[in-house]
Amino acid sequence: MATVPRVPLVVSITSASIGGNSQCRKCSWVKWKASSNSNSNSNSNSNSIIAIIPEASSSNRCCTYLSHPHYATCSSSFNRRSRKDSSNPFHSPNRSLSVSAAMADSAPPSTVLVTGAGGRTGQIVYKKLKERTGQYVARGLVRTQESKESIGGADDLYVGDIRDEASFAPAIQGVDALIILTSAVPKMKSGFDPTKGGRPEFYFEEGAYPEQVDWIGQKNQIDAAKAAGVKQIVLVGSMGGTDPNHPLNSLANGNILIWKRKAEQYLADSGVPYTIIRAGGLQDKEGSVRELLVGKDDELLKTETRTVPRADVAEVCIQALQFEESKFKAFDLASKPEGAGTPTTDFKAFFSQITTGF
Repeated sequence: MATVPRVPLVVSITSASIGGNSQCRKCSWVKWKASSNSNSNSNSNSNSIIAIIPEASSSNRCCTYLSHPHYATCSSSFNRRSRKDSSNPFHSPNRSLSVSAAMADSAPPSTVLVTGAGGRTGQIVYKKLKERTGQYVARGLVRTQESKESIGGADDLYVGDIRDEASFAPAIQGVDALIILTSAVPKMKSGFDPTKGGRPEFYFEEGAYPEQVDWIGQKNQIDAAKAAGVKQIVLVGSMGGTDPNHPLNSLANGNILIWKRKAEQYLADSGVPYTIIRAGGLQDKEGSVRELLVGKDDELLKTETRTVPRADVAEVCIQALQFEESKFKAFDLASKPEGAGTPTTDFKAFFSQITTGF
């Protein structure tokens, strides 16, 4: 989830006399440091206060120490009644202090589960989250122990079967956001010789048909996330879902795009804040160097810009967690060729342009 933005904070503290240790009688954690005001026309000094947020409590404490390692750093001006107390704004008994503050980024990192973390796009998302330790605590869900070991085998990688909700329940407990990157994968039958012409034949492994993975499996994830109180779900699908006769549906008669679309609709109807990304043809190319394009209803499939790097899809997934403008939206995603536009960096504006909820 997004890091809490800095917002103005006004704190009123009625302080009892504080001694040389800058410590309130009722609070063990008031600290301050003074700095002279450079404005010679002012009758007050400027002080940088390490402020403690007051809390209304029946206990014998006037303030509460922030448990997060960030403090609120406040700038405040205090009128001095005499030279004697000018060095310490807390010296005067029962003085009321108005502190105007900029709140530090005090929210703890969001815990994000990436399912399909062993896939080519899932690995990128998982890695990106791991690199942003100040913002996110990453978890990954993979199908097999072998897959887990192939991407590092860390303790934050869980092995589970999305067709069995109980098997991945531990992975989703305590999660703030879910990024779904699971998908059925067609396999080419052996014996195909491109030199002899004809078309290759495909099949899905037993138990891994699109209906089982892209519909039942994704439905299970959505249900589990909703039950666990997950705050946002990002689902990566595919363009082409508006056309029942799309060639991808004919692969092994799996109707993969039809089942994906059904899962997308289920998510949109779930009530959980969502972002549905229908990616174009995925490319294994460098990310963050292209201008990204959004569309709806497969309109981009009628243009020359029908592809997008996996790394850019991964970045959009993570950026979607940071902006309210991304929620309750669904869109097609593609990119211009490298060098043909301005690389997308303003994701608030990127998500703001999207108007489609499904």
